[in-house]
Amino acid sequence: MKNVSAETKIIGGIAILTIVILVGGVFLISAQQSKETSIPEGDVVSRSGIHWHPQLSIYIKGKQQEIPKDFGLGGVHLPIHTHDSSGTLHLEMGGVVTREKIKLGSFFKLWGKEFSKDQLFDRKSGEDGTVKIFINGQDNYDFENYLMKDGDNIEIKYE
Repeated sequence: MKNVSAETKIIGGIAILTIVILVGGVFLISAQQSKETSIPEGDVVSRSGIHWHPQLSIYIKGKQQEIPKDFGLGGVHLPIHTHDSSGTLHLEMGGVVTREKIKLGSFFKLWGKEFSKDQLFDRKSGEDGTVKIFINGQDNYDFENYLMKDGDNIEIKYE
């Protein structure tokens, strides 16, 4: 019987591990592509990612609210984040981007703040005021379901 050296065992183990990793990677890529092609075409905004910059301003009773700087930045950037407190939102997403991912409400969910036709932060529509949204200066009634676009000027007001 022939003795197998430790070096040969290590090389063999590395070869087997490499094959397992390659096969697993092919399986995962295939599963992801299958998942992406099963998305209804009407829900797809882009199949090759986006890098958009809508502008968001929020006012409560005429007082502009601060959008946090560096929100969503870290080891891994959130798909919607800020770099400064100017209100510029950065929508940076790779691969298939669906309508759900670019909804204005997605930013508020990530931020942990309330926003809908009935509420802005802790202010609820009622006797004290109502929530309104303007897109590029025009009234809009989509609120949290508004699909943001590159260059949009989004104003949300509670008045």
